Amino acid sequence: MALGSFVLLLSLLGVLGLGDPGPLEDVVIDRYYIPKICLREVQMGDFIRYHYNGTFKDGKKFDSSYDRGATVAGVVGVGRLITGMDRGLQGMCVNERRHLIVPPHLGYGSIGVAGLIPPDATLYFDVVMLDIWNKNDKLQITTLSKPEHCNRTVENSDFVRYHYNGTLLDWHPLRLQVLGAGTGSTGNGGDLGMPAWGRTWEPPFQFLAYGEKGYGTVIPPQASLVFSVLLVDFHNPKDGVFLEHLEVPESCKRRAVTGDFVRYHYNGTLMDGTLFDSSYSRNHTYNTYIGKGYIIPGMDQGLQGVCMGERRRVVIPPHLAYGENGAGEGTPCSFLTSTVIDFHNPADPVEMETVYRPEGCNITTRNRDFVRYHYNCSLLDGTKLFSSHDYGSPQEVTLGTNKVIEGRVLIVPPHLGHGESGARGVPGSAVLRFEVELISMEEGVPEGYLFIWHGDPPENLYEQMDLNKDGQIPADEFSTFILTQVAEGKGRLMPSSDPDKVIADMFKNQDRNQDGKITAEELKLKSDEDQEKIHEEL
Repeated sequence: MALGSFVLLLSLLGVLGLGDPGPLEDVVIDRYYIPKICLREVQMGDFIRYHYNGTFKDGKKFDSSYDRGATVAGVVGVGRLITGMDRGLQGMCVNERRHLIVPPHLGYGSIGVAGLIPPDATLYFDVVMLDIWNKNDKLQITTLSKPEHCNRTVENSDFVRYHYNGTLLDWHPLRLQVLGAGTGSTGNGGDLGMPAWGRTWEPPFQFLAYGEKGYGTVIPPQASLVFSVLLVDFHNPKDGVFLEHLEVPESCKRRAVTGDFVRYHYNGTLMDGTLFDSSYSRNHTYNTYIGKGYIIPGMDQGLQGVCMGERRRVVIPPHLAYGENGAGEGTPCSFLTSTVIDFHNPADPVEMETVYRPEGCNITTRNRDFVRYHYNCSLLDGTKLFSSHDYGSPQEVTLGTNKVIEGRVLIVPPHLGHGESGARGVPGSAVLRFEVELISMEEGVPEGYLFIWHGDPPENLYEQMDLNKDGQIPADEFSTFILTQVAEGKGRLMPSSDPDKVIADMFKNQDRNQDGKITAEELKLKSDEDQEKIHEEL
């Protein structure tokens, strides 16, 4: 209704308050409540829903939609309502309230309604507008909030998870479920291109909402619906794993493949950032073989080709994660950020790299040699574990006696290191990095020997060893004889930081009855003992 006509009608209403000027020529409209936001006004041809109370001038009620417990629905301006109501409803906003005064010739005229409305009755209506729509209406979408990084929007046939508030157009909540979490495939509404947070308005026709029948007592017939929607996540059954490489080391000599054993840290979140699991919170890496089905398929794929020290973001759709049922308190779709600490293959050998080699180095270490060396030991991510420098003296060991992990190493896989159980300060299944500096070396003896002759042993060995010729060899005579042979270059002891202990072990092996002396019957060469399989000595 034009502003001029509206002012005229209000002036007429004011005249009525001063005295009866006679019959009204048109409907009188009092807009006693107008909402601050009015996105749309009723026009001819619109379908509307409204509540009303109808009374006579004396206040006696003749009709009320409230009393019937149902709103009135109809089309404006096509003659389905009394003329005065047709005119009085035009220009209304949703939630607007009006008083209407309808003269008899725009109401039920000189005939009235038998038993309800007398002839030539002026009618008074109190109206509140609840809904407006038109068959030309389409779905309306307003984006309220959209994340800065939005690499993809919802497409037809995507499966979505979302929270929503559902209301009628007058913002009256749907009593069935004011706040809900929905899941399902898209396609029948205007839900394509959905951002993270938005609002949709669905007109009731053409299967966009609940149409003429409504939904029980919750949604009236022909009701427009307003949904405030927060998109939690979405995927398509055709989706694969999405990888984002956050940090890749400059040097990547090797990438993980099927069958490798990988140790990695991860944070697992939903697409909205909700954390559901973290290896960091347990202060322990997750350790597993990849490509063998021990972990969810998406993570199996997401770790393929990873470098040591690389950080990846792995987005896994539900059908490659925990499926429709989820796991524990988690939900179907996973979003994981992983940092690979190390990986190895059970077939890996020790990797050796010579960092520095002195000029003129013609002698190298061999099995059974006694060596002294300094070392720094760390994990592949640089975490220092221990160092011989911390103890102030080099490590001493005979190579091949399994007193240290195998090999002169740079990179040692766990099956040649401390294994699945690890050691004090060493995580289980950890690949180790050693920086080794050889300080000195002594030529060793064959396995099973404590002493070897450089040539043939002396004839009449027992007589020569019996220095005082008393027919028995105590420990001091035995020690003096062996040290003399070493000093004269006729033989050598097994290298050790304590040669006296080596000689004591030799004497104990020869003193078969443990009476503190060796007799001629007890003394045997190693070659003789190998035949008898009794002891390993001399």
